[in-house]
Amino acid sequence: MTQPSIAAGSSALHLFERIRDVPVTSLHQWLGAILVGRDRTRFCVWAPLRDRIEVELTESGRRFPMQNVDGYHIAEVEQTPPGTLYQYRIDGGPGRPDPASRFQPQGVHGPSQVCSREFPWNDHQWQGIAQEDLVLYELHIGTFTDKGTFDAAIDRLDELVDLGITALELMPVADSAGRWNWGYDGVGWFAPRRTFGTPNDFRRLVDAAHAKGLAVILDVVYNHLGPEGNYLGDFGAYLSDTHTTPWGPAPNFDHPTVGRGVQNFVIANAIHWYDEYHLDGLRVDAIHCMRDDSEPHVVQRLGESVHDWSHRAGRPAMLIAESNVYDPEMLACTKNGGMGFDAQWCDDFLHSVFATVRPGEQLTDRTYHPGSDLAQTLRSGFVYSGTCRQPRQRSTGSERIDTSGLVYSIQNHDFIGNHPLGKRFHQIASADAQQAAAALLILSPAIPMLFMGEEFACEQSFLFFVDFEDEHLRRAVVEGRRAEYPQHDWTGGTCPTDPAAHVASRIGPLHNGDPAMRRWYQELIRIRREWRVAGLLGDRQLTVRSDSDAGYFMMRYDAEVVSARQPTTGLVAVRLQPEDLGEPLAIELPANAELLLDSRPGSTSVGEIGANQAKVFVHPRIVD
Repeated sequence: MTQPSIAAGSSALHLFERIRDVPVTSLHQWLGAILVGRDRTRFCVWAPLRDRIEVELTESGRRFPMQNVDGYHIAEVEQTPPGTLYQYRIDGGPGRPDPASRFQPQGVHGPSQVCSREFPWNDHQWQGIAQEDLVLYELHIGTFTDKGTFDAAIDRLDELVDLGITALELMPVADSAGRWNWGYDGVGWFAPRRTFGTPNDFRRLVDAAHAKGLAVILDVVYNHLGPEGNYLGDFGAYLSDTHTTPWGPAPNFDHPTVGRGVQNFVIANAIHWYDEYHLDGLRVDAIHCMRDDSEPHVVQRLGESVHDWSHRAGRPAMLIAESNVYDPEMLACTKNGGMGFDAQWCDDFLHSVFATVRPGEQLTDRTYHPGSDLAQTLRSGFVYSGTCRQPRQRSTGSERIDTSGLVYSIQNHDFIGNHPLGKRFHQIASADAQQAAAALLILSPAIPMLFMGEEFACEQSFLFFVDFEDEHLRRAVVEGRRAEYPQHDWTGGTCPTDPAAHVASRIGPLHNGDPAMRRWYQELIRIRREWRVAGLLGDRQLTVRSDSDAGYFMMRYDAEVVSARQPTTGLVAVRLQPEDLGEPLAIELPANAELLLDSRPGSTSVGEIGANQAKVFVHPRIVD
């Protein structure tokens, strides 16, 4: 049998001349194991400050030297078809997985696998979802179905389409240690988690979603590396000595020598998800924790590079920031000094709602005041602001911002999972309060996001779960959770390292939920869509009135252009209270307003609203 060999004609000079000219938007086509023939693979790893790296084929044990220039180590090896397992030997040391591995079939400590990027895509006509039409659905692949796989998730897409969802927002799938994980301990940034399925299984999910009219957005984590299975430091100064995070080592974005290369590695990873998996967007986790004291900031370079790639590829590539608070620079164009993102999470809405229905409790280190902060969020769009370089501060102004680029929710993975018992909104407050809050969420001008199971009042918890192999890390997780959220009583919660935490978090089938809650969400999403088409649902059309003491909040939309076949006014009246604390409150309605929806039909007269109730009115009626 012929043994693998270095490919003929692949001189170091030829390869290096090519890689020197590679723009950062194409770097993903070099990093990792890239098939350049039917059974020939080019291996490329960025390992600055390392003298000698060999690629080892683990089944045969044969090693091949890699040529080094500018910190990139490259070799082309024959007879390495898809499925070939390999690892790198650094200066004669132990085998290490590829930092840009596309698949880790034996886990993050094992060898990497050569993968083909060929896939029979059927989404050639797909043009994505317009931002104003986004209704996001955040989900965790491992608990969205009982099987917890990409393929199993396909079977639930129809129920999301029927609900009115237009985009999936997947919690991270980058591979991490153990059998299960939330995803925020990723170390194999280029490799889909092997317990979810293969890379082609992930592509199949994206292709199926596009066929049903659903966009797919993926959560990626660039502010830290997971604490187990992280071998980047063996390849060079990927990790910072000056910046730290509570969750793991921080990337070395601002190192005077290698910082630019670390930034390039992150940008290459982002674009690889768009290019190799046809994703429609990325949600960048805790972007305010991407520490970088250099110029331009890595977040700005990311925004600029993704925009450039999108323009060249002719495909939409949305970027969403989890900025924690409103960041006025995030959505600004990079040419004007902004970060160039399309949208950003704004947790002020969530925490303001929670403070109103559960005063005295908090799930964040920021302080929110019952009633008044929700009124401010509805009126101006946010409560706290800050940037990647500036600390957050409480807003004192009332001028309304454009909220069409803000993502609002009333619960998400952090809101539920950071509760000691993993309880959901309707379990902490009430089903009535959730319905009322959902009306404010879905019929606001911002982008609404649901968390999996929310729409049918799922009774299953969503607990924090990890499965580290290192016993020290397992103990540290438990202690760290208690230290990060000292306001909670953790005595009754399930330990994050207990397998029961993962099993208990599976949302179960739709028929186990509350059908009335699902119909309520379905109707709200339908009305949102109709008001969008009618030109009603926008910041310029919105007037907000509130009575914080009574927990009353009203959003009124008045059309700028009157049409006989469209509504001229839409009104959302909501009352949120910790409990039923008073008599029904009179609602100021336009003449001849028609009641479209009532979360508690028959409990009050048409012109009144009770505790934890929502009513939606229109004038005149939409004509079909």
